[in-house]
Amino acid sequence: QVQLVESGGGLVQAGGSLKLSCVASGRTLSMGWFRQAPGEEREFVASINMGAGSGDYADSAKGRFIIPSDKAKNTVYLQMSSLKPEGTAVYFCAADSWPQGSSSGASFPYWGQGTQITVTS
Repeated sequence: QVQLVESGGGLVQAGGSLKLSCVASGRTLSMGWFRQAPGEEREFVASINMGAGSGDYADSAKGRFIIPSDKAKNTVYLQMSSLKPEGTAVYFCAADSWPQGSSSGASFPYWGQGTQITVTS
């Protein structure tokens, strides 16, 4: 069982930047970020196949978010810039021990507790 611990959430003004971190307790080859706003379904933000080093992004994240990772440390980051108020949500880290590039939450067996991000206008 892999445990994930997210950090880096908080309050930020629209247009600002924030960096999330997620550390896995075991070896992971795929990691991703999802978010859930109040009253909304969980949605995909970004994911990375740490074996191939290839990332995938939701349209809402393209050009503003980057998902770097450190395979040796079983760590993934989400570097966010030009944040918008609609980005207010709980952000969840997800992981899989197998390499994959899925944007579906159902493909990730391990999940963190989530970290709140609030973007003020």
